[in-house]
Amino acid sequence: MARTDRLFRLLHAMRVLPAPVTAARLAEETGVSLRSLYRDIDALRAAGARIEGERGYGYRLIEDVALPPQTFERIEIEALVLGLSEVRQMGDPALAQAAASVLAKVAATLPDRAEQHLLHAASRVRRFQARFPTMPGMETLMETIRGGCWREEALALHYSDKDGTLSERTILPLSIVYLDSKMTLLAWCGLRSAYRMFRIDRIRAAAATGTSFRPRRATLLRGYLAELEAECAPSLASPQDVPT
Repeated sequence: MARTDRLFRLLHAMRVLPAPVTAARLAEETGVSLRSLYRDIDALRAAGARIEGERGYGYRLIEDVALPPQTFERIEIEALVLGLSEVRQMGDPALAQAAASVLAKVAATLPDRAEQHLLHAASRVRRFQARFPTMPGMETLMETIRGGCWREEALALHYSDKDGTLSERTILPLSIVYLDSKMTLLAWCGLRSAYRMFRIDRIRAAAATGTSFRPRRATLLRGYLAELEAECAPSLASPQDVPT
């Protein structure tokens, strides 16, 4: 691993691991010897990073040279903490890890007083059950679905409907939507030649097909959202048109 990449990896480890973090743990995270780890910390300090601590005690990243300083009002910090707390409680392991990483990166860019506001925010989300309970293979399934959306690549699904009937179909994945207690996938269904909403807990298997539909995803998604909005729109009939 190139030294620059290793230094960025070390910075990221110091952002996300509970401080103070020991040199042994940092060395394990970055895959280097303790001697190399101490040299890397000295290099980061020389580059301008404020790192408190010493050998035998542990280290804390105070000011991150790799990230620009951020300015947030206190209510914006509350909104940020609340939103990321909700993401961490949703039951999607990859998103939960990403939310923790984002919060650590933001904290590393804040002035000391604002960082304290973030660490001791008044607003939190605490759910005693995950909003979307995990199921076997959930992390791999979500990775496949997100990958299909990001790459604009068709997916092959094995899907079970509400009656338990299994079907195989090729879809164009458009967006993951988080409803009150269900995750759904908005897609164009090749089997039905129409827009369809698939409950993710009913997807038994998903696989990339290698078939690209780029750059149609944004257009298809706008079309589906317009269709949903039209279906949900209240009647536009004027009072005199309403039968009595």
